Amino acid sequence: MKTVCLFIYGWLPSVLFAQSLSIQLEAGIKKLATDEQFKHAIISMCVSDTKTGKVIFDKNSGIGLAPASCQKIITSVTAFELLGSDFQYKTYIYHDKEIINSELKGNLYVTGAGDPTLGSARWKASSAEGVMNNIAAVLQKNNILSIEGGILVDDRIVELDVVPKGWVWEDIGNYYGAGAWGLNWRENQYDVRFKTGTAANDSTVIVATVPEDMRTMYSFTNLVKTGAKGSGDNGYLFSSPFTKNIIARGSVPSSSNGFTIVGSMPEPAAVFLKELNTYLKIKGVLVKGNSQSWSESLLNNGVMDIPKGLIIDSIMSPPLDSVNYWFLKKSVNLFGEALVKTIAVKNGKGSTEEGIKIITNFWSKRGIDPSALSIIDGSGLSPANRVTANSLVTILQFAPQQKWYPSFYKSLPVINNITMKDGYINGVRTYAGYITSADGTGYTFCFMANNIAGNPGTAREKIWKLLDVLK
Repeated sequence: MKTVCLFIYGWLPSVLFAQSLSIQLEAGIKKLATDEQFKHAIISMCVSDTKTGKVIFDKNSGIGLAPASCQKIITSVTAFELLGSDFQYKTYIYHDKEIINSELKGNLYVTGAGDPTLGSARWKASSAEGVMNNIAAVLQKNNILSIEGGILVDDRIVELDVVPKGWVWEDIGNYYGAGAWGLNWRENQYDVRFKTGTAANDSTVIVATVPEDMRTMYSFTNLVKTGAKGSGDNGYLFSSPFTKNIIARGSVPSSSNGFTIVGSMPEPAAVFLKELNTYLKIKGVLVKGNSQSWSESLLNNGVMDIPKGLIIDSIMSPPLDSVNYWFLKKSVNLFGEALVKTIAVKNGKGSTEEGIKIITNFWSKRGIDPSALSIIDGSGLSPANRVTANSLVTILQFAPQQKWYPSFYKSLPVINNITMKDGYINGVRTYAGYITSADGTGYTFCFMANNIAGNPGTAREKIWKLLDVLK
């Protein structure tokens, strides 16, 4: 009897605390629901004990809502499981003919692996300069000083559904709307530098692009105006895959130093080839023939013959755990779209749709109803995605049981002193992650709100106040 009493006394405080926490969260959500910004919003929240998995609080957690960038959690965890934390992309370099007197009598081929880090400045070896140096060194090692043919890019590894379905036209031409190709370059981004006016509605002038080749390869129509004081960045670039004309619209703040808008490349492989030809010429390697990618030839109704040849080297990407760090920490949409297609490549068909099918099937086998993960991309950029808070908590609960979990946890941002991923698109605010309370209890949680009105920054502060209850 004494033992039973001791058990009850030890168990009772934790039960009461859980009840108290649930009451506080319920009160916090009721307060949010009556707030002017949230009165027409749908709010969902799920909180579980990280150690036991027991659900502590549930509010509409079975309703599918747009998750925004919290969807990256699904892509990240699935990629760790299906690809492995040490997975690396390999971009192969090979040629199809013999080398005579330092001249390659055929073409040089670069076979893309869908590597989203090729040319990325986040890693020294993967940077544009690092990749160019690597290729030049390979040619020097193989005594190639002249190429009779051209440099051809084989980017067939993924299908040409470059931009996932459901992406907004306003997003596609900008850096966060970069699609995933068979050969990606510089994270498929470029800068457009504007000289602004001094007064509202003054015209602007495009003075530079980075890389510089963008200005010679594409036609820019500049409709950007100088914004009123305090108006902020409202400039957008409108383009799509394979387009030759890029339209700049909206307004940008007045600045004596100019202003930069970052766009997504319409043809990353074409920019890569342009830069590579220029670089090799500087290094004394002459490329006599035309350079082209397989996807570009397909668009022009041509059929590029890509024979088997002699592989002379490969360019390795950083390992997945390093890629994932930037994917979650800086919310790089391209990395998510590339990972979904890479997951699909293992099944023989490198498409977004196939990758999504594999992902939903993976979690279906682990108890998540496929309809609870109604997703159409890997980054959460599409407002048409629908995910439940309960499924995100389930996936986050799965992660700590895996050997790669320390890398995953380290990749999550720390926001408001909470280790969590955040998500934001128009009218949507989401947060999901882990928190340890003052008494040492670990919680796994997901908060989602759709159709929020007004200032997103103000809404964020109100949500953070609710999440503080878990501390």
